[in-house]
Amino acid sequence: MNITIYDVAREANVSMATVSRVVNGNPNVKPTTRKKVLEVIERLGYRPNAVARGLASKKTTTVGVIIPDVSNMLYAELARGIEDIATMYKYNIILSNSDQNKDKELHLINTMLGKQVDGIVFMSGSITEEHIQEFERSSVPFVLAGSVEPFNKIPSVNIDYKQATIDVVSEFIDKGHKEIALVIGPLHDSINKELRLEGYKEALEKAGIPFNEDYVVEGDYTYDSGIEAWQRLQGLAKVPTAVFVGSDEMALGVIHGAQDAGVNIPEDVEVVSSDNTRLTEMVRPQLTSVVQPLYDIGAVSMRLLTKFMNKETVAETKVILPHRIEYRRSTK
Repeated sequence: MNITIYDVAREANVSMATVSRVVNGNPNVKPTTRKKVLEVIERLGYRPNAVARGLASKKTTTVGVIIPDVSNMLYAELARGIEDIATMYKYNIILSNSDQNKDKELHLINTMLGKQVDGIVFMSGSITEEHIQEFERSSVPFVLAGSVEPFNKIPSVNIDYKQATIDVVSEFIDKGHKEIALVIGPLHDSINKELRLEGYKEALEKAGIPFNEDYVVEGDYTYDSGIEAWQRLQGLAKVPTAVFVGSDEMALGVIHGAQDAGVNIPEDVEVVSSDNTRLTEMVRPQLTSVVQPLYDIGAVSMRLLTKFMNKETVAETKVILPHRIEYRRSTK
């Protein structure tokens, strides 16, 4: 049998309003009354109904978090940053896995809104006009974490993916590399097409190196697609001597594919990745990587969302966090 606020009020011989004030920490309750109500709450095992409280206050102190793949280290680290800040600000999290499927993403958005969440942190590689329409007609705020959208309408937290790519490719060029490959995720993702690919082209152009589309390989962020990418690259007339890879898991595939073919890393081919998850230290040789501050991206996204939910002043809705390159043994 569920214990209700009515049961607590009757047992403590007080009004339901008094119980509500005690539960919500209202100071306008006599200490003796507060003590009596808390004792009854403890004895009966009463737990406040979050939905009912949300209907009364128009807030549920619940936030929806939609991520592509909870098993992926990148998204897991982002989610941890979100959860820690949510806890600090006394919000609960509803976490959902979208499998990077647009229809499922749109369905989850509406499911979250149906659960009366106060806001949503959203992550996806590809954000379409349909997504933007859902965001804009929602009555609660959205913040993108580690995701970009081409319409520049939704608050977001990221690094400068284009500049990070320029930094890596420019370093390869400074070392004398001319055959430089780019292995990235799906080109329909904004980060890959509008930012990483453009950064790659810009760095080559600045150095006077012709762009060769054969050196750009599209994967799906997985280990297997990294292996397949290397198999394609090693079949070229001029095999690349340096590779920038759009995810750590794909980078492991590139390295293992190369090693299986008798290629030495980094003596024959240098490899740099772009996430800096724990995978970079699990592979041999350990993987040089662009450092995305994944935990910070999640934490700042959640803090930004709390500001919107609490109607605080927000000076900057597009937050760009700093990046750097962590050098390990996959480069010389």
